[in-house]
Amino acid sequence: MLHLRVVCPADRVDGAVGLLRAHEGATHLVRVPGAALEPAGDLVEASVARESADEIITALCELGLDRDGGITLEQIDASLSDAADLAEERAPGDGADAVVWDELLARTGEESRLNATFLAFLTIACLLAGVGVVTDSPVTLLGAMVLGPEFGPLAAFSVGLVRRRGDLVRHAALAIGVGFPLAIAVTAAGTWVGGLTGLFEASAISGDGHEADFAYQVGPWSLVVAVLAGTAGMLSMTSAKSAALVGVFISVTTVPAAGYIGVAAVLGEWDRVLGSAAQLAINMAGVVAAASTVLLLRHGWKRDGRR
Repeated sequence: MLHLRVVCPADRVDGAVGLLRAHEGATHLVRVPGAALEPAGDLVEASVARESADEIITALCELGLDRDGGITLEQIDASLSDAADLAEERAPGDGADAVVWDELLARTGEESRLNATFLAFLTIACLLAGVGVVTDSPVTLLGAMVLGPEFGPLAAFSVGLVRRRGDLVRHAALAIGVGFPLAIAVTAAGTWVGGLTGLFEASAISGDGHEADFAYQVGPWSLVVAVLAGTAGMLSMTSAKSAALVGVFISVTTVPAAGYIGVAAVLGEWDRVLGSAAQLAINMAGVVAAASTVLLLRHGWKRDGRR
């Protein structure tokens, strides 16, 4: 269940209350007259079945409440109520399969922003990947993959494409376009300093048989894994099953490839730089293509995107 809170101007509160009272997926309806001060109006609250949320939000927005009032959705972790159980039973479909577009737009919009936190996490992840490359440590590479925040902008890019939201596409492209080059440059600088101080030999990545070689060895499985990871990631985001995202992070080879680029460039292994760059591009393209396809198949063009 989701907790819905609506700030309603006085001239539209009856319409909002009537809509929620009549909808089979809403219950626990509360109205507090005059409770809202800015913007002024009544406060209306309800518990809403996840599978009904998108339809209810659309109807409320048609009343102009997103412009002249306010609509807030929050996840309810536990609801002990026969009325809530009945609302979930009556609502069509299954909550785990429901896509709440406004929730998805808000979530991916936040994660697509280029900010200091995103840059810090991506840079640290690439540095960890660089350490994993020169020490041939699969555990360190795994940690770097889990730490990498790049799936957020890739998911936002997919949502932007499907919903025709140019702002999401631009923000996500900026985050990826600035974040990875910066993280790679810092990793290269760290590799150069490590070489000068004797932390590792220049031949650390030469030869074959290293655990980190998968980061630059491009093949059909690179695309297969990226497509599967993108599919699972978007299914996880649209169904609120966030635990599955950890497996997605481990599957995608973006951060190891970026870290390998920084290390290999300093050590003069230019063929591996090209291979890692190709691996990075294939992984990102595969994730975006798969995530976009999942969105189209799950919900299609039910309604236009809205800011």
